[in-house]
Amino acid sequence: MNFLRMSEVDLRGKRVFIRADLNVPQNDVGVIMDDTRIRASIPAIEYALSQGAAVMVTSHLGRPVEGEFSPEDTLGPIALRIADLLGRKVPLISNWVEAGVKVNPGEVVMLENCRINLGEKKNDEVLAKKMATLCDVYVNDAFGTAHRAEATTHGIAKYAPISCAGPLMAAELDALGTAFQNPQRPLVAIVAGSKVSTKLTILKTLAEKVDQLIVGGGIANTFMMAMGLPIGKSLAEPDLLEQAREIMEIMAKRGAEVPIPTDVIVANEFSSQARANKVMATEVQSDDMILDIGPRTAAKLAMIISNAGTIVWNGPVGVFEIEQFGGGTKLLAAAIAHSPAFTIGGGGDTLAAINKYQITNQIDYISTGGGAFLEFLEGKSLPAVEILIQRATH
Repeated sequence: MNFLRMSEVDLRGKRVFIRADLNVPQNDVGVIMDDTRIRASIPAIEYALSQGAAVMVTSHLGRPVEGEFSPEDTLGPIALRIADLLGRKVPLISNWVEAGVKVNPGEVVMLENCRINLGEKKNDEVLAKKMATLCDVYVNDAFGTAHRAEATTHGIAKYAPISCAGPLMAAELDALGTAFQNPQRPLVAIVAGSKVSTKLTILKTLAEKVDQLIVGGGIANTFMMAMGLPIGKSLAEPDLLEQAREIMEIMAKRGAEVPIPTDVIVANEFSSQARANKVMATEVQSDDMILDIGPRTAAKLAMIISNAGTIVWNGPVGVFEIEQFGGGTKLLAAAIAHSPAFTIGGGGDTLAAINKYQITNQIDYISTGGGAFLEFLEGKSLPAVEILIQRATH
C-alpha cells in the first residue's frame, strides 16, 4: 500500500491536525476505565511535538447528537489523561470549527468531540473544507474508524495541504499488507464465532486466498452440519448449509482445505457447572451442545499452525470463558504463540483470549481496529485508507 507516513513529512513549525481514536470506556462520573487507546495515541502526539509542530488532536467519543453538546460527550477527561502521560498542559477547545484554533509550535491542544459537529458523520464537504483550513498537515492515526467516511477521517484528508498516516495507522496497514498482499505461505486463517451469517463475506473472501481456513464455534457447527455430521442442539444456522458447502468447494478447487472437527467437547447445558464430555464428531447426541473442539482436532489444528508461514486469527474456537470448554482455544493460542509464522490477531474475543493466555508479546501484530479489521478481512475498501493512498499518488 502506497501512503505517506507522518515520519516522512517535515513538521517543523507546521499546524498538525491528528485524528486519533480516543473512544475509551468511562463510568457514570467520567472516570476512564481502560486507557489503552489513549496510550496507543501518545507516540504520534509526542513525535509531532518533538518536531516543533503546533499540534491539535481530536477524536469521537460515544454517540453524541450532532449539534447538541452534552456533558457526557466531552473529551475533558481524555485531555487530562493525555496531559498526565505527556507531562504538560493539554487545553480543551470547544466550538473549534467556527472559532478557529490558536496553538503555538511545541504546544498541543485537544479539540472537543468531533462528532458534535454538524455534518461529521455524513462527511459534509463544507465542514471538511473548514477543518482543512485549520492545518498544514493532517494525520490519521485512527485505524479503528477507517471503515467510515466521515469529515475527520475522509473529508479533511481530501482537502488538507498534506495528508498522511500516523504511526498506529501505518503499523496496522503494514501488518495487514504483510498478511495479505505478499504473505509467506502457507497462509492460515482462523475464523470463529457464533454465526456464519456475520462472517459469511469474510469466509468467502478468505476462501479465495488462504491455504487453510480453520473454523470454530457456531461457525464450525454449521460446517459440520453441512458435512452431514450430527450436532445435537448446538448453535448453528441450518439455512446457511449451502453457503458452507460452497466455501469448502472454493477451497477444494484451489487444493486448500477447511479442516472439520473429528472430535468435540459437549455438554447438556451451557453453564460453568456443566460437565464436559469428549466425543467423536460422529457420535454427538440429540441433547448435546458442542462447546469446544476435542483434543485430536486441536492437535491437528496445532500442527497446521506450526507449519504456517502467515496466521490471521479472528475468534476463539470454543467457549473459552468457561474453563472446561477452553482447551481448544488454549492449545491453538499456544501453537500461534510458538509458531515462527507472521501472526496477526484481531477482534474483541480474540483480544480477550490473547490476554487470558498471556501471549500478547508472542503475537506479531494485535489489531485493535474492530470493525475496520473485519471489513479489511472481507476485502472491502476502507475509505479513510483509500483517501490517504489517493493523496500519496497525486
